[in-house]
Amino acid sequence: MSTEPVDMKLEVVVIPVSDMDRAKRFYQDLDWRVDADLISGDGSRIVQLTPPGSPCSIHLRQRDHDAPGGVSAGTWLIVSDIEAARSELVSRGAEVSNTFHFDPDKKRPAPGRDPQGRSYASFASFSDPDGNNWLL
Repeated sequence: MSTEPVDMKLEVVVIPVSDMDRAKRFYQDLDWRVDADLISGDGSRIVQLTPPGSPCSIHLRQRDHDAPGGVSAGTWLIVSDIEAARSELVSRGAEVSNTFHFDPDKKRPAPGRDPQGRSYASFASFSDPDGNNWLL
């Protein structure tokens, strides 16, 4: 028996949406590649899209309006240049927050990039038309 951990790679995140075509257009407008748009064996529609350069994709899932919940609490997009990524998303029509970091003294978000320039310490956020949250 091996003591080495088994690689587990995140490949797909399911995003609940109320209007498949509207959601598909939103993500396409952000330049996300459409990998699939098909009807599954149970008759439900599956739309898979992938952000530029990402090994992980999203599946849009039709949200049942009568079911509780249905909005993603937040999904992270890791970027090498937060300002460039923010600018690109804004140029493609997304409403993206200003860049912010967390002030360790006040224990809350503060405007601007992390003063020390640390990795994973500067953020910006946006939501899709269904209120699914994304954090850069």
